Amino acid sequence: MDPEKEIHELKQKIDQAKAMRYKAEARLEELQKQRQSLLDELAKLNVKPEDLDKEIGKISAEIKNLLKKAKDLLPENVGV
Repeated sequence: MDPEKEIHELKQKIDQAKAMRYKAEARLEELQKQRQSLLDELAKLNVKPEDLDKEIGKISAEIKNLLKKAKDLLPENVGV
């Protein structure tokens, strides 16, 4: 292969790698901001990230309980 052509191809690959790196760094920064935003929102709700699954389970159970109570309050002869 012609050395000049090989050098040109290597430069193109380097430029492409630089562009990919820039995109990856930008994406990483975006994801870090999103993560911090979610952590801030959890802090406002007084929920620790490690307790999130437990909190979701608790809220799901509460929703089921409230739905059952609402159904129990409806008269039997009301059709849906």
